Amino acid sequence: MKTHDLRPAAGSVTKKTRVGRGIAAGKGKTAGRGTKGQRSRAGASIPAWFEGGQTPLHIRIPKLRGFRNINDVEYEVVNVGAISAAIEAGKLESDGKAPVTVNADTLKRAGLVRRDRLPLKVLGAGDVSAKLFVLADAFTKSAREKIEAAGGTAQVIEIPSEPLAALGVETTEAAPATPARAPKAEKPAKVAEPVADEATTAEADGAPAADEATTAEADGATADAESEAAAEADASADEADATADNG
Repeated sequence: MKTHDLRPAAGSVTKKTRVGRGIAAGKGKTAGRGTKGQRSRAGASIPAWFEGGQTPLHIRIPKLRGFRNINDVEYEVVNVGAISAAIEAGKLESDGKAPVTVNADTLKRAGLVRRDRLPLKVLGAGDVSAKLFVLADAFTKSAREKIEAAGGTAQVIEIPSEPLAALGVETTEAAPATPARAPKAEKPAKVAEPVADEATTAEADGAPAADEATTAEADGATADAESEAAAEADASADEADATADNG
């Protein structure tokens, strides 16, 4: 492999298209700009949002003022007057004695609301002619006053923030849990020192005395052997002297 053998990958490098170099080249005469027109002239620079002179999009649409509240709650609303009219028309069941139960399901069957998936809010327009038991997510002040003035009840649906105990089960207030303490480090166990027996102690005390007695006996035996050797040497000297005198 030599340097002059190196070639780029096929298709990675293309030659620049030369325009305006004759009909035979394929891009001659108008050089790809077409015949006449604004873009065929030199110096044509048209912005991308230009729409040819017509009213552009950013001017055609209205100005959107304000903002959308992310905490806004969309309610399905119904007026107390419409509920009373539905009772008189027989769309809501009423026996004339017990209060008429009104909730999202009954209102949807009566055709007063369309969507029961949204929270229900009762408004105060109109008059209340019957005793009602209304179960809704919200009430206006006037609607609550009119329902209660007619002898009815306005009940707000409340979603508990904490789990509730089962029916019939007495709950006892639990004492606040105390934080767990860290376990204490165990102290190393003391190793019991071996207790020497009295006999062993006596033997240990008597051992030095026995060693001293043995040493004394060895010293006495050495002294006896030295005295015997000296006596034998004296006797030999006497015999030698006697022999010399006889001779």
